[in-house]
Amino acid sequence: MDIRKKAYVVAIIIQLIYAGMYVVSKAAFNHGMSTFVFIFYRQAAATVLLLPLAIVLERRNAPSMPFRLFLKLFFYALLGNTLTMNMYNISLKYTSATVASATSNSVPVVTFFLAVLLRLEVVRLRSPSGMAKAAGVALCLAGVLTIALYTGPSMSPVNHHRAFAGSGAAEHHATTSSSKGTWIKGTFLMLLSNTTWSLWIVLQASLLKEYPNKLLSTLVQCMLSTAQSFLLAVAVERNPAAWKLKLDVGLLAVGYSGFVVTGVSFYLQAWCIEKRGPVFLAMSNPLGLLLTIFCSFFLGEIVHLGSLLGSALLVGGLYSVLWGKSKDHLHQPPPPQPQPSQEAPKHQSTGGVCSNDDDDEEKQQQHKDGEETQLKDLFAMEASPLRHQVG
Repeated sequence: MDIRKKAYVVAIIIQLIYAGMYVVSKAAFNHGMSTFVFIFYRQAAATVLLLPLAIVLERRNAPSMPFRLFLKLFFYALLGNTLTMNMYNISLKYTSATVASATSNSVPVVTFFLAVLLRLEVVRLRSPSGMAKAAGVALCLAGVLTIALYTGPSMSPVNHHRAFAGSGAAEHHATTSSSKGTWIKGTFLMLLSNTTWSLWIVLQASLLKEYPNKLLSTLVQCMLSTAQSFLLAVAVERNPAAWKLKLDVGLLAVGYSGFVVTGVSFYLQAWCIEKRGPVFLAMSNPLGLLLTIFCSFFLGEIVHLGSLLGSALLVGGLYSVLWGKSKDHLHQPPPPQPQPSQEAPKHQSTGGVCSNDDDDEEKQQQHKDGEETQLKDLFAMEASPLRHQVG
C-alpha cells in the first residue's frame, strides 16, 4: 500500500477514534459521571503516558525553564486545557455527541478569525481567497446559530433501546432534550470552548519560538492542568462518591480518552500531517461527523434536524476557509534559490576540505537527529478532546 492510500486509511482510523470519544464521553455523562472529575482523571492518565516518554527522549538535552516561562505555561494550561475542556464537557452534557463533532469543524475557522484579529493573518476581501475566507466565517456562525436556535423534528434512531443507559440516564436525557435554554447554553459553551482552544493554538506560535521543545512544553502544561483540574473538581464536587471509578462506562471513557486518544490518535495525526499536511487532515473532519451521527443512530441517541442542518453549514464554512488558504499558498512567491558555490565545502571545525567520509558521517548524524526529532514531535501534541489539526 502506497503512502497516499495509507494516509486515507489512517485518516479514517483517526476519525473513528474521535467519533468513539464523543459517543463514549457523552454516555459517561448521561450515566451520571461528573464532568469535572472526568477532566482530572483524563489529564492524569495523559500525564502518566507522557511522563515516561519525556524522561526517555529528553533526559540528556532538556533545556532549562525560567520561572517567567513557567508562569506563561501555567496560564496557557489554564486557558487551553482546564477551562477549555471543562466548558467542552459541560456543553457535551447539555447537548449531544453530534453537536460536539459538528462544532469541532469550527476550530480551523475560529483560529483563522482570531489570527486576523491579532494581525497574524491578512484578508484581501477583493480577492477570491479573501471572499472564500469571509464566507467560511459567515457559514460557521450560521451553523452555530442553526444548531442553537433551531431544533427541528427528531430523526428516529435504528436502536430504540438506548445503549449505555444507566440509572438516571433517561431522566437526564429528557431534561436536557426538552429544555431549550439548556440546549442553547450548551451550544454556545461548545463554541466558547472552541474559541479558547483556538486562542491557545495561536498563542503556541510565540511560545514555541521562546521554548521550542514541544514535548516538554506539552508535558508541563498537562501536569499543570491536572493540578488545576483537581482543585476545580474539589471545589465543585463535594460528594466523595463522585470520585469513585467503577467498572462502567465512566471508567471506559477515562481510559479511552486518556490513552487511546492521547497515545494512538495523536501519533496517527502526527504521521498523517507529516505525510500529507495539516489541510488534508482538517478536510477529513466531516468524516468524523458522519461516523458520530451513524454511531448515535446505532446506539439509540436522538439526532435532530437542526443539528444536521447546522452541521452542514459548519462543514461548508470549514471547506471554504481551507479553499481560501490553499489559494493563498498557490499565489505565494517561491523562496529564493541559493547560488551554487564553485568551491569545495569546508569542514566547520577545521576549515579544511570535507572528504566523502566526513559527508557520510554528517549525513548519518543529521538522519539520526531527524529521527529523534520526529519521534519527539509525534508525542508533542496536547492532551485535549478537541481537534489538533490546524496548520
